[in-house]
Amino acid sequence: MRIGSGNRPRFHDRADAGRAVAADLAAYAGRPDVIVLALPRGGVPVAYEVARALGAPLDVFLVRKLGLPGHEEFAMGAIASGGIRLINEEVVREFGVTEAEIAAISAAEEQELQRRERQYRRDRPSPTLEGMTAILVDDGLATGATMHAAVLALRQERPARIIVAVPVAAAETCDAFREIVDDIVCAETPAPFYAVGLWYENFSQTTDEEVQNLLSRSTTGDE
Repeated sequence: MRIGSGNRPRFHDRADAGRAVAADLAAYAGRPDVIVLALPRGGVPVAYEVARALGAPLDVFLVRKLGLPGHEEFAMGAIASGGIRLINEEVVREFGVTEAEIAAISAAEEQELQRRERQYRRDRPSPTLEGMTAILVDDGLATGATMHAAVLALRQERPARIIVAVPVAAAETCDAFREIVDDIVCAETPAPFYAVGLWYENFSQTTDEEVQNLLSRSTTGDE
């Protein structure tokens, strides 16, 4: 882990960030039991570079943040494939979120999760994860709620090891994952942290088309 200082962006874009993460994962290169799983959409360009550097297959692992009503960018929880729902009860209590609001937001995000599953995977079957070393990749961790849900869902697939790897994270969030995964790589843990996007020069939204293109390139080996 590299501890950053100052307030300048650490990465040009997500591809640059992915190369930095890959350097910290060199011990996993060339292993047949390794698979890289990206959290769409922003995690896919990062994970593409990681998978390419490690010589590992790339796939997506679908998780959706549950945004706080009126403040959708702030996570009160997350859902993931496999029926996993993680709720931050402290946030729910603090902001007075009702069960009806949670149910409505969860239903909407479940629809989007299923849409992405159809769009990104197309006719490709889900990968076999049992016994594998699964590396979960996103473009950064703030509260970690989305990645936490991904870890819980992934455990149902019975991988041998779960690794979380991100370019940038709040130090306390990174440390918290050490208790629930086998390995954690946070390439940068700047302080104060504020938000993931601050540490990128280009943090433009990743599109569905970009996700599909990168997954296709990874599958065919087209660079």
